[in-house]
Amino acid sequence: MSTTTRAAVVESGGAPFTLSEVVLDRPGPGEALVRMVAAGLCHTDLGVASGGLPFPLPGVLGHEGAGVVEAVGPGVTSVAPGDHVVLSFTSCGACPNCRDGHPAYCATWLPLNLLGGRRADGTSTISRDGEDLGGHFFGQSSFAERALVDERGLVKVDPDVPLDSIAPLGCGVQTGVGAVWNVLEPRAGSTIVVLGAGAVGLSAVMAAALTPATTVIAVDKVAERLELAKELGATHTVNGGEVADLTEAIMEITGGRGADGIVETTGSVFVLRKGVDALAARGTLVIVGAPPFGAEVSLDVNGMLGGKRVVGLTLGDNEIQTAIPVLVQLVKEGKLPLDRLISRYAFEDIGQAVADMSGGKAIKPVLTF
Repeated sequence: MSTTTRAAVVESGGAPFTLSEVVLDRPGPGEALVRMVAAGLCHTDLGVASGGLPFPLPGVLGHEGAGVVEAVGPGVTSVAPGDHVVLSFTSCGACPNCRDGHPAYCATWLPLNLLGGRRADGTSTISRDGEDLGGHFFGQSSFAERALVDERGLVKVDPDVPLDSIAPLGCGVQTGVGAVWNVLEPRAGSTIVVLGAGAVGLSAVMAAALTPATTVIAVDKVAERLELAKELGATHTVNGGEVADLTEAIMEITGGRGADGIVETTGSVFVLRKGVDALAARGTLVIVGAPPFGAEVSLDVNGMLGGKRVVGLTLGDNEIQTAIPVLVQLVKEGKLPLDRLISRYAFEDIGQAVADMSGGKAIKPVLTF
């Protein structure tokens, strides 16, 4: 049977989140009904809410959920009622990239997660007053007291770990960690640079501190963020607003050699270019921050001939059933101190959470239910 619940609905592009009673469809094949305990707020949510992406509105967003399974649909075997779960992205499970362990590059990733607003078969998961709403956001739409979630995006986790401390693992944290662990793969003595000290960037800093890299440089314009980056494992910091040239500042720290790996989280093509120019021979820059659609960057082609690489990344290129339980264990052991990034807000205060995140006051807002 269907479930009535309360959700934060965005009525149109640029409109605020407003609490509204909605109806969830009953769990279908491969789906579970989850009672939300916490949900992280991400810049992707804000981008869609602003109208910057063609997601169908009015709709329900949210893609960093964590909660407790209440019911499962036909064929669901990986979770059962009562299980604690982290909600991440969904995928088809059948295309070559999914079969190869790279579901973030699923052939149908965009319609299943970011743009479609419906199940793969075109049916709606959420309605209000008999009218369909945009839902199925990242296979979850977790800005609601209950969510209908694809089994492919559910990860069973240790019930001893508080769910409000691990909800951000579903997107932002695993993205920053995966950029370092899955793409850069630092060797002993490597130099890693993280451009931008937001939630994704600071997650990359923490990940780099758990590798054999011996130099970890964090770059931002906010002094407090840079101080936090040092506390989380950065060996050096650069205030981008206080240096004449970012590339030269990185070169100075590295003795003129450049960086072995760079994680670009700002979404600025200017910063991206400065990062590429600061790479060492055979160095790799990972693009994580997304600029506006159609944005382009020019590169010094001859400068690339020293074996430099520029790689795009989605969600850390993680296989979530493997990666997220490991991250949960690291949080439990205190080796991945996510609480240093988190500011908690009651679900009813989602508007304040949005304002604090947009204004830079909160690094990673987490809504609690």
